[in-house]
Amino acid sequence: MSLEETTAERAERASEADEDTPSALFGDDLEVTYATADEPVVTCDRVDIPEGEITAFVGPNGSGKSTLLKALSNHLDREAGAVVLDGKEIQEYGQKELARELGLLSQENTSPGSITVEDLIYHGRYPHRGFFDSVTDEDEAAVERAIDLAGVEHLREREVGGLSGGQKQLAWIAMVLAQEPDVLLLDEPTTYLDLHHQLRVMETIERLNEEDGVTVGVVLHDIAQAARRADYLVALEDGEVYDWGPPVEVLTEELLSDVFSVDAAISYTPDPQIIPKGSLD
Repeated sequence: MSLEETTAERAERASEADEDTPSALFGDDLEVTYATADEPVVTCDRVDIPEGEITAFVGPNGSGKSTLLKALSNHLDREAGAVVLDGKEIQEYGQKELARELGLLSQENTSPGSITVEDLIYHGRYPHRGFFDSVTDEDEAAVERAIDLAGVEHLREREVGGLSGGQKQLAWIAMVLAQEPDVLLLDEPTTYLDLHHQLRVMETIERLNEEDGVTVGVVLHDIAQAARRADYLVALEDGEVYDWGPPVEVLTEELLSDVFSVDAAISYTPDPQIIPKGSLD
C-alpha cells in the first residue's frame, strides 16, 4: 500500500466516521513547530478522535505522538490549522471551561513534593469550583471514585515526593479522573508501571469509556495492546499520519515494516498477536 493510497483511504474513513460517529475532537491542516526546530514537527491534514470511542496513537519514538496530543489539547501553539472540540474551536474556550470538557495527562507532571496524594487529586476539581468555594459533596464523590478507579487508596495519605515513579503516575491519573472531563487524553499512561498496574490503567480507561461514555485518546508504545484496547488506531510516521482506522485495518505487516522497521507476522486469536522476525535497516 502506497502512502498516497493510505491517505486516500484515511480520508474516506474520516468521511464515514463523520457520518456514523461524530468526532468529539479533531484537528485540520495542523502544523506544529517547536522553537528549536527549523521544520514542523507535526504536519497533519486531518486527525479525528471519534465521540464515545477509544483512539490509540502509535508510532516509533520521535514520530510526533506527544506533540500531536499537546496540540489537540491546546497545550502547544500551532503554526497553522484548527483544533475543534465539540463543534467549537479550542482557543475559544476559557481555561476552566476547557478543563471541564477535556483532560490531559502528559509525560511532564510536577507538584510540590510535600502535598499528599489526596490533596493532589482534589486539585483535579479546580474546573468545577470557584476560588473561594468549599468542597462539595460532588467534589468528594468525584475524588473518591477517582481514588478507587486508579487504585491509590493505600497511597491517599502519602506525600507525592516520597512515591516511586509508578506510584506518582497512578496519583496523577487519579487527579485527571477527578476532573471528570468528557474527553480524556493520556500520553503514555502506563509508563513506569509494572504489568499489573498497566492492566489496571487500561481497564480503568475502558471502564470510563463504557460506563461514562468518556471519549479517550491515548498514546501507547505497545502496539498489540493498543490494537486490543482501542476502537481506532492513529499510526504516525515522521510527524505525519501514516494511517488511521479500526485496528484490524491499520495493524498490518506493512505498517510494522514501513513505520517501525520491523519484520513481523500478525495473527488473530482472536486478539492480535505480533510475532517479530527481526529488525529492518
